[in-house]
Amino acid sequence: MKVCMVGSSGGHLTHLYMLKPFWQKHDRFWVTFDKEDARSVLEGERLIPCYYPTNRSLKALVINTMLAWKTLRKEKPDLIISSGAAVAVPFFWLGKLFGAKTIYVEVFDRIDKPTVTGKMVYPVTDEFIVEWEEMKKVYPKAKNLGSIF
Repeated sequence: MKVCMVGSSGGHLTHLYMLKPFWQKHDRFWVTFDKEDARSVLEGERLIPCYYPTNRSLKALVINTMLAWKTLRKEKPDLIISSGAAVAVPFFWLGKLFGAKTIYVEVFDRIDKPTVTGKMVYPVTDEFIVEWEEMKKVYPKAKNLGSIF
């Protein structure tokens, strides 16, 4: 199975990295910001840099949508996993067009309110994971697997 791990650097990347017991067993690549923390954490991993800053940026959405189209056509991942932020949106929506399964892990610090990215990818997410039971009121089809920290 080929896995695309996509998310912004910083806390979102840390969140995804904590899923190492799963992703280390699979052929994978990462899509994140080309920043020092990402390069350090992902040393030895295959990294595809995306455009940033992404928050509420139409320019970033357009650029990262083109990157998602190109990357997904070339790489053909079976699974796309993200915990946010905005760069996940084009990868999830286009990923569905390319037949990929998607898993979104809502961030740990959201206890009873959705993130913008979570709301945007929820309609096309095959497995939507939350870490607090209260979040199932926000995302009815979510699964609470508890904290990954």
